[in-house]
Amino acid sequence: MPPSDDSSHLAHLKYRPDIDGLRAIAVLAVVLYHASPKWLRGGFVGVDIFFVISGYLISTIIFGSLGGRGFSYAEFYARRIRRIFPSLVLVLAATLGFGWYVLLSDEFRQLGRHILGSAGFVQNLVLLREAGYFDTAAESKPLLHLWSLAVEEQFYIFWPMVLGLAWARSGRSVLTWMAVAVGLSFALNIGLVYRYPDAAFYLPFTRVWELAAGAILAYMGLRRQPHHSGRSREWQSVAGLVLIVLGLLVIHRGKAFPGFWAVLPVLGACLCIAAGPGAWLNRHVLGSRLFVWFGLISYPLYLWHWPLLAYARVLQGEGDPSRAIRFGAVAASVLLAWLSYRFVERPLRRREGAPVVAGLSIAMAVLALIGAVAATRLLVPRNDAPGLQVIASAGSDWAYPDGMQPVQVNGQTLYRIGDGPGKVLLVGDSHVEQYGPRAVELAKERPDDVQPLVFATRGACPPISNVLEDRDPICGERFDAVRRYALSPDVSSVIVGGCWTCYFDIGDATAQPQASAPPPPDRYYYLDRQTGTRHYLRGGDGVERAFEALAAELRAFKAAGKTTYLLLNIPVGPEFGPRSRLTGDRLGVMHAVPVTPLMAMSPSQAALHERLRRLAVDTGAIPIDPAPTLCQPDGQCRRTDAKGEPIYKDGVHLRARFVRSGANYLDPALLKPR
Repeated sequence: MPPSDDSSHLAHLKYRPDIDGLRAIAVLAVVLYHASPKWLRGGFVGVDIFFVISGYLISTIIFGSLGGRGFSYAEFYARRIRRIFPSLVLVLAATLGFGWYVLLSDEFRQLGRHILGSAGFVQNLVLLREAGYFDTAAESKPLLHLWSLAVEEQFYIFWPMVLGLAWARSGRSVLTWMAVAVGLSFALNIGLVYRYPDAAFYLPFTRVWELAAGAILAYMGLRRQPHHSGRSREWQSVAGLVLIVLGLLVIHRGKAFPGFWAVLPVLGACLCIAAGPGAWLNRHVLGSRLFVWFGLISYPLYLWHWPLLAYARVLQGEGDPSRAIRFGAVAASVLLAWLSYRFVERPLRRREGAPVVAGLSIAMAVLALIGAVAATRLLVPRNDAPGLQVIASAGSDWAYPDGMQPVQVNGQTLYRIGDGPGKVLLVGDSHVEQYGPRAVELAKERPDDVQPLVFATRGACPPISNVLEDRDPICGERFDAVRRYALSPDVSSVIVGGCWTCYFDIGDATAQPQASAPPPPDRYYYLDRQTGTRHYLRGGDGVERAFEALAAELRAFKAAGKTTYLLLNIPVGPEFGPRSRLTGDRLGVMHAVPVTPLMAMSPSQAALHERLRRLAVDTGAIPIDPAPTLCQPDGQCRRTDAKGEPIYKDGVHLRARFVRSGANYLDPALLKPR
């Protein structure tokens, strides 16, 4: 800890080695989880332990200052800058420099946004805005982990003010205010975690209760005698560590988190801290030399480990790097963390005075500026050849719901073009969303001919009753609301489409997903609502049940007097994706090689295509078939245009530029009947 300064308005903490040991558990859990999720499925709860520790330590300083010479915001934030900026500036600069060398233009542009968000401590909000079906895989975002640092710093903006106001009114009301903050935040967390899990995970308001739990612990510590070694302390320490271990073992990313599950690590951390440094486990385990050493480097270790692992995955390309590479990255992060702590963080943290704070602030501002320049494409990466630009442009060419207006229907946000009676409702997933640019283009070119359109879609949500997937629990509720709207007098035509290949073309349906898949490709299932039985499409008998549900759905729309369409699938597969054209080495030279303009549709996709066509005819629906536009009679299908540029965004979606002019097979269903 820094030496005491009698002129300081901020209280100084008495050093507790057991808290550094608790930090060690938190950071090692996170690092091990990121290196190999199968080894410690709940390792990500280490972040929640960090939140409790941070809330406790910072609030102890605040309460000590309020009860002494008074709290100084200037000193508080200057101390925060000396504490977190040195290693953070170093890691951000290294991440940016290496990203410039190995990333493609679209990846580097995203990194620029993340540098800006991290330097401004709003990375959690940047990630929340990006979250969605087309979000880049989390494993390849080098600064993903800085969402937690952003949450902490946002907490530190308003928390001293709240405590200062409560203290000024009456010291006894502070506990009440903190309890209210914990209650409201926890309630918001529970309310959002099932319907909006990304918001529950990233928003600071749903995490306040974790930090404030540590603050309550700090306040209660001021109101009692110093820590002593009694039987209750021993049991607190044991119970706390048991709860933490239980959280690490039973929580996994399939759980609704934070939710109620976060109580395990939060309560466990609180009990460990409350036990005090005199408890046997705290003194001999958490306070041991090895745990304390890892605790001291926990902050730079947390900063370094994820960029190294993420870049290892980027360099690998498809699939995860080998175990040797992943744990080699972990070893390198430990070394870099020690070097950062020893030669950067500790010297600058101990150096008082305005020049250090100003210099660190300027360095962070410069990084933010460079990030902003990179995000606007004014700074281009090394891999920026014209051919690579074509690939990157295709991969980011998505324009839904651009040009549409949001509308609330049965509690769901849908998107419309035009208004009036006799609407055409497009129901499905991202394979219906991909046609949004065509609908918008028709509305511009032929406004008098286009019927009012409503897109009722959600990525990766099957447009089939009772076909669900636990990773997006809102799908079922949303589809039920859309189905009610489809049957209402406001709708005259219904177009049902989806990634039928994703749901039905799964090879051996009885084969269980590989346990090593991180995560499994999907776990869609048909839910029998009478018995509650799940019939999985992969590894079960759900495929035929899902086909029957789709047929019943089309018949129901037809019986209700709706003109009903079934939108068949486009050819999909890795070979259709633009990135299949990339060759070379990211550490060396990368190229975009020419490809043949045609690629064969797989036999299984062709068989599924024919089965869906028959299903449409049998149920009275009108099939909308992309194949005559995209494919030749011999089954060879287009993947580039006449200039050799990709017509696909990725292996399973058409890009917006092609859809605007080329997806005219949808027009008869969108235009008014003549």
